[in-house]
Amino acid sequence: MDTSHATSPLDWGSWRPHTHATLMFIIKDGEILLIEKKRGLGAGKINGPGGKIDPGETPLEGAVRETQEELLITPLRPRKVGELHFAMSDIPDILCHVYLARDFEGVPTETIEAKPLWFRLSDIPYRQMWSDDIHWIPLMLRERTFLGRFAFRGEAVEWFDIEKDVFFPAGR
Repeated sequence: MDTSHATSPLDWGSWRPHTHATLMFIIKDGEILLIEKKRGLGAGKINGPGGKIDPGETPLEGAVRETQEELLITPLRPRKVGELHFAMSDIPDILCHVYLARDFEGVPTETIEAKPLWFRLSDIPYRQMWSDDIHWIPLMLRERTFLGRFAFRGEAVEWFDIEKDVFFPAGR
């Protein structure tokens, strides 16, 4: 396990998220499609498209819908690659389901939510992203599944742990 500090500041066994959210990453032809978030949580940061899961939606349905709303494209054959548990100091805690697709329909288009940006896999702009991304995106790029737990103080990662090669049943 990758751990920045020996002891977690909280009991993850009793941790419960307030918000359920998604992220969708599309990798094609040696590049990754990211967005510059224009409003809401993370505005101004670079990330994958995503957001809150609506009532009655599965995480996968939410990830596809958010990608459609933010970039006007539909990811094809996405698969779940990770879960991120975020204990936040200044906003409600979040459980984020992470998906990866290798193709999509449509043309990535800027919306009021997001501006599409393509980056070579070797040039991902981690300094403009959330501080946890550098710990798990490389696993995703190597086709490894993961479950990450991150404790934040403001926007800084205070503690983290990542389990690798986690099995996610279809539809989860």
